[in-house]
Amino acid sequence: MSALPLLARLTPVRLLLAIAGGLLLWLSFPDHDLAVAAIGGVVLISVAMWDVRPRLGALLGLLAGFACFVPTLSWSGIYVGAVPWFALATFESLYVALMGAVLVWAQRPLIRRGHALAAALLVPVLWVLQELVRGTVPYGGFPWARIAFSQADSPLSRWAAIGGAPLITVSVALVAVPVVLLIVTRRLPKVALTLAVLVGLGSWAVPVPTSGDSSARVGLVQGNVPSPGLDFNAERRAVLDNHVTGTTELAAKHRDLDLVIWPENASDIDPLRNPDAAAQVARAVEAVDAPLIVGAILDEPAPAVSNASLLYRPGGDEPERYVKQHPVPFAEYVPHRDFYRLFSDKVDLVRVGFAKGDEPVAFRIEGDDGAFSAIPTICFEVAYDGLMREAVRNAEDEDRPSLLVVQTNNATFGYTAESTQQYAISRIRAIEHGRSVAHVSTVGVSGFINPDGTSTPTTELFTAAQPVDEVVLRSGLTVSDRMGPWVEWVCGFLLIGAGASRVGTRLAGRLGSRRPSTPQTEDVTTGA
Repeated sequence: MSALPLLARLTPVRLLLAIAGGLLLWLSFPDHDLAVAAIGGVVLISVAMWDVRPRLGALLGLLAGFACFVPTLSWSGIYVGAVPWFALATFESLYVALMGAVLVWAQRPLIRRGHALAAALLVPVLWVLQELVRGTVPYGGFPWARIAFSQADSPLSRWAAIGGAPLITVSVALVAVPVVLLIVTRRLPKVALTLAVLVGLGSWAVPVPTSGDSSARVGLVQGNVPSPGLDFNAERRAVLDNHVTGTTELAAKHRDLDLVIWPENASDIDPLRNPDAAAQVARAVEAVDAPLIVGAILDEPAPAVSNASLLYRPGGDEPERYVKQHPVPFAEYVPHRDFYRLFSDKVDLVRVGFAKGDEPVAFRIEGDDGAFSAIPTICFEVAYDGLMREAVRNAEDEDRPSLLVVQTNNATFGYTAESTQQYAISRIRAIEHGRSVAHVSTVGVSGFINPDGTSTPTTELFTAAQPVDEVVLRSGLTVSDRMGPWVEWVCGFLLIGAGASRVGTRLAGRLGSRRPSTPQTEDVTTGA
């Protein structure tokens, strides 16, 4: 029998613990930024699920997920209404429900045999695998609000250099394990405590760079939009003009820039086909006299369009391009439109689908301190581990230092935490790949992130701004880059091992119960 206090074993109390745990996870993300609350969230959810049946574990996971995702993803319904927002939050919660069912299924035999430590150590394993599945399926997944992305200001973020975002999630959950065991068994195993201390203190020993091979002077243009919301699509020329104006203002203050970057959707008028838009971009390039990366929408391949980063050079010809490889389902294209229209007609707001880019690109920039690569990433792509890793590896093949560029458009999310949540993801990516990040938005927040995850002051929302910084440029691959998704592989093998152990134990029990008892033999010496 579990040493969990009687009150805590009651189902209503477990439900409240799961909800409270989900709320603590929400508080760990921007704009609340209480990184330590993530540990408390994992503790409460794990205690709620301790020694229950899979069906109840799934319900507890669903409630915990709902308590976390409804407030964390509230930005998703700011202009399109509650139905898409709650649909997304509910769908994301189903993954936590699945995690709960699998976790308690694997834990319960260990708990019943007195192996509480082994049962508790399955918690970080299942959190990582839940986030892996949630960020993969369906339609490429939606890896937002992962525990790792709440830890940008925590020392645990440094583990990203070794194992990426998954290792940060493992670290948070491992720190929670001794607290879970203390509550459910009223004992504190030395092994669990030692692991937690090693994870916490060991993070300071993880090397994260602050210097690099060279540097470049980079300017960002946050042009702003006429008004928050979806109407920016109807004011495309005004948005383009804002970014041209911002670039000329930047040029008036700085004449020694190596690179200037506009955000996603800075030119929703195709500058490759519209002569007026092309002239405006050319005017900006001439004013700043430096390479300019423009976020643009291209009217190709028909009937689709492309979300692209275009590199214009002073006096250059046709711009080089990168096309977004991971268009966002239900925002940039609608899969199975007829089916989803049954639930909401908001799917028809996406009238034209976006094509998918083929490969990562590394733009070569000739800076005053030598050549370097600018690696473009567009909007939500920054949340995808594999896509970011492939882009950095591809740039490393060019044998020059590089800079990560994140271009985004947050105008459709208003004055919400979406912008700061995304910026926190960029900070984790800087540590994971040992690269500076130039993060620029149409409306904010924009800023420069150093390879150790620290940041320059960010811009305000819905304010025109032109920040400039001397950016550290680095080459080389981190351990995380070299080893890839090793954390997820290890967690997968551990879960398979736990599952095999449970299945083997049950089979052995069934075979033992079917074995006929040995008949009692007569003692021939006594005639008994």
